Amino acid sequence: MFSGVSTLNLDAKGRIAIPAKHRDTLAQCCASRVVVTINPNPLDKCLWLYPENEWREIARKLSRMPTMVRQNQLIQRLMLGHASELELDGQGRILLSSELRDYAGLGKRASLVGQVNKFEIWDAETWAGNREEWVNEAFGDG
Repeated sequence: MFSGVSTLNLDAKGRIAIPAKHRDTLAQCCASRVVVTINPNPLDKCLWLYPENEWREIARKLSRMPTMVRQNQLIQRLMLGHASELELDGQGRILLSSELRDYAGLGKRASLVGQVNKFEIWDAETWAGNREEWVNEAFGDG
């Protein structure tokens, strides 16, 4: 189970280090293999990071959606087409492609946000800027 927010640095190559508290869980559940793809919702430009075993189930569900429905086809194209299979290196890092970094607008700092079965990866400034707006949207202004 993944929860909490961690602020991480992206190195010059576009790598981020997964916090140590999550590395053991990833090692146990998926042999440190993960899949990163885009969140296709244009209002939330972030990446989704799934443990490989969790991603397999998501990919199965996506592939079973009727492709004659245009919205299903678009979601399949975006999520499956952008999926990058990665393995944490010896220092717990993953390399995010320039295409993925560009989509999410990632700068030098990123926020890794636990969502139980996956993580969201946000540009740290975007995450901080949206948080108050989301609180107001979820709970009203007062």
